[in-house]
Amino acid sequence: MKKLILLFLTLITLKATGQDTLLIEKKVDPILSKLNLLHNKISTMNLDISTLKLDIDWKKITKFATVYGAVNGGNSLSDVDVYSVTNGLQTQIVETPYDYSVILGVRKIARMGYEPKEAFKNGQENSFSDAATIGKVSGFEYLFEVSYVRQQGESYANQHHFLRYIADEYILKGEYLEDGFADIKYFETSQRYRHQVKDLTKLDFLPEVLRGGKLSLNIGAAQRLSEPYGYNPLEEWQLSNGNLHYTFLAIQEGYTMEFDGQGEVEYFDPSGNSVATSTEIWEGVVIPTVLSDYSERKRDELENTIQHSLILGFDYYYYSKKLWLHSWGNLMPWHYDGKGEFSYHKYNNNEQWYDYSGGLIFGYKYSKNLGVFVEGKYNKYWNREWHDFSFGINYIIF
Repeated sequence: MKKLILLFLTLITLKATGQDTLLIEKKVDPILSKLNLLHNKISTMNLDISTLKLDIDWKKITKFATVYGAVNGGNSLSDVDVYSVTNGLQTQIVETPYDYSVILGVRKIARMGYEPKEAFKNGQENSFSDAATIGKVSGFEYLFEVSYVRQQGESYANQHHFLRYIADEYILKGEYLEDGFADIKYFETSQRYRHQVKDLTKLDFLPEVLRGGKLSLNIGAAQRLSEPYGYNPLEEWQLSNGNLHYTFLAIQEGYTMEFDGQGEVEYFDPSGNSVATSTEIWEGVVIPTVLSDYSERKRDELENTIQHSLILGFDYYYYSKKLWLHSWGNLMPWHYDGKGEFSYHKYNNNEQWYDYSGGLIFGYKYSKNLGVFVEGKYNKYWNREWHDFSFGINYIIF
C-alpha cells in the first residue's frame, strides 16, 4: 500500500513537472509543493504497526483526580395502614424499605471559583457545573460514576460517564447517561468548533460588570445512541375510538380467568396465582401492571437507534467573590432522518423538533451577611425531560 501511494504521488508530480517545462517563467505551484511534501513524509513514514508505541502520560492524566466510594442511607416513607371491608374489617400495613445509595466513581473536573472545597466526596454532591459544555481549564476532564439507588421502595441502577477535551478552537466530548428515576438512557458524542468572544464591551445587553467574563460560542455535530424513544408498543392494541384491547393483551401475556356461572370471575397470572376476584381489581390494579410490563419488554426487544443532529451552544463564565454567573445552553434544531422504522421523525409527524439543554448558576452577596443564589439545569431530549434546581437566601449572623 505504501509503494502504491508513493507511485501515485510520483506520477502526479512528474506529470505536473512535465507540463511546467514549457513555461518561460516557472512559478512555484502551491498544490505541487504540498504533494511533494506529502510524498516525502510518506516515504519516511514507518508503517510497521508492531513498532508503534503509545506514549501515554498516566501521571498527567490522573493528577488531581479523585477516586471515591460511599454508602448513604436514610428512612423512606412511613408505614401506611390500609383498611378493607370486603370480608369483614381487615387491616394491612404497607411498609416502604429504607432509602439507600451505593456510589463508586472517579472524577477529574477542576472546581469553578464559586464551588466550595469538600473534605470528602460522598457522591451525592449536586454539582450543576458538571453539565456545562466547558470547564474551568483546557485539556482533558472526565467523570465515571456508577450508583445503585433505592428511593421510596423503587430500585435503580444509575450511570453517568463523560470524557471531554477543551481546546481554544474546538470541543470534543463523549457522554453516557442512565438515570432510572427520570427513565432516560443514551450515549452521546459531539464535535464542535469553538469561537471565543474576546471583547465583551460591545455587548450592550450585558451589565457592565459582566462584560469582564468569558463567552464562547460553538457549533458542530452530535450523535446519540438510544432506544427508539417515541415508539408506543400499545399502539397496535388500540381501537379507532382510542380504547384498548387490554383483556386480549393480558391473555396473550399468559393471564387466564375463570367464571363460576353466577356472574363472578377470578383472574390468574401466568404462574397460576390468583391476582383478582373482581373486575374492578382486575382493571384498576392488575391491568396497569400488565401494560407497564408489556411496554417495557417490547422496548427492550428493540435495537438502539442512532440520531445525527446539528448542535449549537454557548458558555458564559464570570466570577468574583461578590458576584458570579455561569450559564450554558445547547440546542439541536435539525436532525438527520434516516427513514428507519423506529425513527423519531416517524413519531413526530415526519417533522423536525428541538432538543435542548441548559444551566444557570448565579450568586450575589449583598454584604458580608446577606446573599442569594439560584442554580439549576434543564434537559429535554425526544419526549423526555429531566431537571434539577435550587434557590434561596443565606444570612450569616455575626
